[in-house]
Amino acid sequence: MPDSLTRESTTTSVIVLATTPAARLSCADGTLLDRIGDQLAAMPVRDVQIVPAGKGLGADLRGVASLARISSGPVVVLPADLVAHNEALALLLQHPARVSGALISYDAATAPLRPPVRVEGGRVVAAGSSFHTVPEANATFRGVLQVGESDLVTLADIADELAELADTGRFGPVSPVEAVDLLLVGLVRAGVPVRAAALGPLHCDRVTAQGALDGAIARLSEVDESRVRLDAAVKRDDGFFATFFVSSWSRHLIRPAARVRLTPNAVTGISIGLAVLSAVWFSAGTRGAQIVGAVLLYLSFVLDCLDGQLARYTRTFSPLGAWVDAMADRLKEYVVYVGLAIGYTAGLSWAHGGPDHIWYLAVAAMVVQAVRHMIDFSFAGALTDAARIGSSWARPPRSLLEAADAGRFGTPKKGVLGLARRMERESVLRWAKKAVVLPIGERMALIAVTAAVFNARIAFLALLVWGGLAMLYTLTGRVARSLA
Repeated sequence: MPDSLTRESTTTSVIVLATTPAARLSCADGTLLDRIGDQLAAMPVRDVQIVPAGKGLGADLRGVASLARISSGPVVVLPADLVAHNEALALLLQHPARVSGALISYDAATAPLRPPVRVEGGRVVAAGSSFHTVPEANATFRGVLQVGESDLVTLADIADELAELADTGRFGPVSPVEAVDLLLVGLVRAGVPVRAAALGPLHCDRVTAQGALDGAIARLSEVDESRVRLDAAVKRDDGFFATFFVSSWSRHLIRPAARVRLTPNAVTGISIGLAVLSAVWFSAGTRGAQIVGAVLLYLSFVLDCLDGQLARYTRTFSPLGAWVDAMADRLKEYVVYVGLAIGYTAGLSWAHGGPDHIWYLAVAAMVVQAVRHMIDFSFAGALTDAARIGSSWARPPRSLLEAADAGRFGTPKKGVLGLARRMERESVLRWAKKAVVLPIGERMALIAVTAAVFNARIAFLALLVWGGLAMLYTLTGRVARSLA
C-alpha cells in the first residue's frame, strides 16, 4: 500500500507517483519529493498518498485505481519529478469547479516528458504518449492531472485496463514515468471532459537529472507569481467595453479590496447600491441629474466587474455568489429602467404610458432583455441535458491500444459556424462579434451615454434596436450550432 500523509481540511486527495529516481534528486530543502510535499502542504488538500518506486508501471496504475475507488472527492495525480510554481499547481487544486482537468502549456514543442495534446474550446480533446500520437497537436501536457469526483469510477477502470496492458507488454517499452500521461490518454478516449488549465507564463516541468532540476528551479524565479495571479483574475474574453474601459484600471482595485477583506458578495452589494442611487438620480429628470446618474451607473458596473475579479484572485467562488451576481445584474438594470422612465415623465401623468409612451418603451426593453437571456440560458441548459443523455448512450471507449488518434475534431466548419470561426481569428471582427450581442458592459455604457447626452426615450429606443439585432444574431447562432 502507498505511504500516507493525512491532512483533514478539504475533500481533495493527491496521489504523488514517486516511481522514478528523479524523486530523490537534491533540492535546497531536501529531495524533490520533499519539495513537492511542502508545496502540497500549502494547498487545500485533505491527504497526500505517495506511491513508492520499484513495483513497475502495472502496479503503479493499480495503486491509482485502488485509491480512486475509495476517494470521496476530486483526485489529483502528479509525478514526484515535477518542478512547478505554486500558482501552477493552484490552477487545478484551487479551482472552484473541482472537475477533471489537466495542466497544459500552449508551447507545442514536445519532449519525452512533454507529451502532445490537442486543446479545443478549453478542453483536451486528444492526448498522446510515447505510444499514442496526436495529429494537429497544439499544446503539451505538463504532468498534473485532476479527476473530478464524478469521473473517479472511470479513472479506476482505465487505470486497471492500462495496468493489464502494461503487464502483458502490449504497450511495448512504456516506462513508469508515463503513468500519468497514459491516464490522461485513457480519460480523453473514454469521453471524459477534461478542462485544459493553461500555464501561461508559469512554469511546470518534469526533470530526470540534477542539472535539469537546478535549471528548472532557477527558471521559477524569472516569473512574478503574484503578478501572474493578478493578471489571471482579469477576464481575457470579456466584452469590448469591459476590457478597455473598466478592466484596464479596475485591476488596481483588486489587491486593496483583498487587503481590507472585502468579499465578492460585499462588492456585489455595493454595486447594487450604486445602481439604486443611479436610478434615484435618473428619476429627477434634469440634465445634471441624468449626468450624475450616468456616472453612478458606470461605477456600479466597475464594481460588477470587480466582484468577479476579486473572486478569481482570492479563489472564493461559490454557487450562491454566482447566482447572486447574475440576479444582481438583472435587478440593477431594471431598477435603472424605472428611474429613467420616472425622470422622463417629470411630474406629468403616467396615464396611457406617459409622455411619448415612455413606460411602454421601458417594458418593451425589459422584455427584449429577458428574451435574450432566456435564449442564452435555455441553450446552455439544453447542452447540459444533451451531454448527460449522450453520455448514457455513448459508444464504448476507444481502444487504448490504438496508436493513432483520429483527427475528427479538426473537421473544418462551413456556413454560419465557419464564418464565426473566421471572425475569431481577426482581431477587429472578434471584438465586433463580442459587441454585437450587447453584453452587460455595452448595455450599461449605452444607457449611461444616451441618458446623459439625450434622454430616456432615446436610451430605450437604442436598447430596443440594438437588443433586437443582438437577439436575432444570438438566435441564428444557436440554431446553426444545434443543427451542426
